[in-house]
Amino acid sequence: MEHARIAVAGASGLIGSALARSLTADGHTVLRLVRREPRSADEIRWDPGRGTVDAAGLAGCDAVVNLAGAGVGDRRWTDAYKELIRSSRVRGTTALAEAVAGLPEDARPRVFLNGSAIGFYGETGDRAVDEDAPAGEGFLPEVCVAWEAAAAPAREAGVRTVFARTGLVVAPGGGAWGRMFPLFRAGLGGRLGNGRQYWSYVALHDEVAALRHLLDTDGLSGPFNLTAPEPMTNREITAAMAHVLRRPAVFAVPAPVLRAVLGGMAGDVLGSARVVPARLLASGFRFAFPRIEGAIRAAL
Repeated sequence: MEHARIAVAGASGLIGSALARSLTADGHTVLRLVRREPRSADEIRWDPGRGTVDAAGLAGCDAVVNLAGAGVGDRRWTDAYKELIRSSRVRGTTALAEAVAGLPEDARPRVFLNGSAIGFYGETGDRAVDEDAPAGEGFLPEVCVAWEAAAAPAREAGVRTVFARTGLVVAPGGGAWGRMFPLFRAGLGGRLGNGRQYWSYVALHDEVAALRHLLDTDGLSGPFNLTAPEPMTNREITAAMAHVLRRPAVFAVPAPVLRAVLGGMAGDVLGSARVVPARLLASGFRFAFPRIEGAIRAAL
């Protein structure tokens, strides 16, 4: 896309802010969806909790990107917070997709890029899965299925609709790595549980590059796994962190302790998700940081 107008929901988050910076640096106009009264011409009002959006602000955009949703790792998973995780994604996506579908055909975006997650696949153990694999069982797979299904109005209106099933983003500013970097720097890092669970990670640089690839490449639609080509076990990642940061990693957090501290979220940390980006690679995308040590260094 040349000098495109791109609306971004979730532009203040880890991935959304990095994507917005990248697009702006290349001369694109980024319109941010905000939950308050807009203060400038590059802001669009919406309320994902109520499922409302100022559809007029989306008219004439070349693309709409939805990365909004309550943080999965931000709080302990109470029943109320689990409902917020789900509703913030499903209602927000529904509102945007319906707004896009309701625009006149000549004012609709060419592409609707919606966030999703590798949580779609649930527990995969040692089995590698790609985009053809079915949804897993449990809370996160159920959320991801509903999240993606909520984009149906845009797809049915003929808008190219893409789902970015993102893995664990290697970045110091948030997510799992946002918590791990300080611990490892202090020499307190270590494996989680037995360390044999697979973590499917992606460098923030590659996450943004992949999102832009999906936006720019006509013909790409449906789900794409945004993960590095070779998932690693938690034990291997722990060793890589220790090597790059030159710190010992002798501590280990037993599974019962993690379950006591994290509650339901512990399953996401202790579970194994060996996810590969088959469709992304087949589409011609090339990773700048395909190996974990490079991804860690890029984050630093």
